Amino acid sequence: MTANGIDYANIPESKSQDDAGLHRVLIVGGGAGGLELATQLGDALGKRGKASVVLLDKSSVHVWKPHLHEVAAGTLDIHVDSLEYLAHAHAHGYRYRIGEMCGLNRKARQVYVSSMLDDEGKPLVPPRVLGYDTLVLAVGSVSNDFGTPGVKEHAIAIDSADEAARFNRRMINACVRANAQYEPLRPGQLHVVVVGGGATGIELVAELHKTMRELAAYGLDSIDFDKSIKLTVIEAGPRILGPLPEKLAASTQNMLSGLGVNVLTEQNAAEVTPEGVRLASGEFIAAEMVVWAAGIRAPDFLKNIDGLETDRINRLIVRDTLQTTLDDDVFAIGDCASFALPGDGQPAPPRAQTAHQMASLLVGAVHARLAKQALPKFRYRDFGSLVNLSEYGTVGNLVGIGKRGLHLEGVVARWMYRSLYLMHQKAVHGTTKVALGTIANMLTRRTEPRIKLH
Repeated sequence: MTANGIDYANIPESKSQDDAGLHRVLIVGGGAGGLELATQLGDALGKRGKASVVLLDKSSVHVWKPHLHEVAAGTLDIHVDSLEYLAHAHAHGYRYRIGEMCGLNRKARQVYVSSMLDDEGKPLVPPRVLGYDTLVLAVGSVSNDFGTPGVKEHAIAIDSADEAARFNRRMINACVRANAQYEPLRPGQLHVVVVGGGATGIELVAELHKTMRELAAYGLDSIDFDKSIKLTVIEAGPRILGPLPEKLAASTQNMLSGLGVNVLTEQNAAEVTPEGVRLASGEFIAAEMVVWAAGIRAPDFLKNIDGLETDRINRLIVRDTLQTTLDDDVFAIGDCASFALPGDGQPAPPRAQTAHQMASLLVGAVHARLAKQALPKFRYRDFGSLVNLSEYGTVGNLVGIGKRGLHLEGVVARWMYRSLYLMHQKAVHGTTKVALGTIANMLTRRTEPRIKLH
């Protein structure tokens, strides 16, 4: 069987002597759901020699995806606020393998892993074959460009820590370049267009409004950044923050307008060029930097992978046990899983809370498989949504409190938003380490620059 032009039938399966006789759990993807699942299974089964738990991810570090907009803006340093899989795996009883899945052989229960190069272009790992008894696909999602011309070439999608860091470097370089040049700013210079008015786009534009102006305090004082920096949000729908109640979305738009952010609704981006974004109406918006946050899809390699059912955006269709419809040994969780909600039949939303709930269920499912018992069934519970608007505020809506839910703004909403990250940290580090780490961060941040400058 071939993938990426390589005949994987001629590559021997990678095996460990420690796996002999053990049930092999292979988790592909170290995002919020995959990492939490690997941690809990490693602690409960891997450390005790009851199962082999392996986590496969193409990156060597984990950054909580809801924080990527802060990495892009420079308010979060991935060298400080990230987790190294190799060290974490050693501490929690699972094994980490670096690599990117490119194919699946369900009959042989094997995953195909493509070769990788290091930063200097030298071979890092060869093509490999990993075996499994239980396979959990947790590869998340990537931005959906909907076939829009120029997006891949001229826009940045903040899908990973590497992409967020790349945008951060581009932003800093743009500010330094503008500050040092002799000629006046050209049209579109220091203008950032964010395509997509969902939580990701709105959180990013609020964070950028703060950090791009704070750069002036670090000696970039040759130009008036308050007048020169421009931020625009383009949203195809009738309003920003579609999942939130209209009242909160309206207050958020008013706040952005007060900051000078240009919010365009009911506008479609038809093309991205090196100079900016062309709208379907024909209007052209000049911009030095374009961020694409207009939608998601599962990675392309999942589309009908080895005959499994997928939906129109490549997500694996799963049953209420989170098993794929055609293979009891293959599960999917998080953004790459399409689980139909009872009642309206719509897929569970692609949120961190969904991945967390699915990972928690899969812990019980693996235990049940080992004990040859019936698997638990997934029931999604919507706790609401929270959107962090940098230092300007936080808004959200908690479901299940009152007839319309509880609308939150201000300090309480910000505390709730931060508590979500603490819950994720607790799942992967434990209570003691999270408590100590929180105290340490409170102390060190008082002595460090407020934004990352390199």
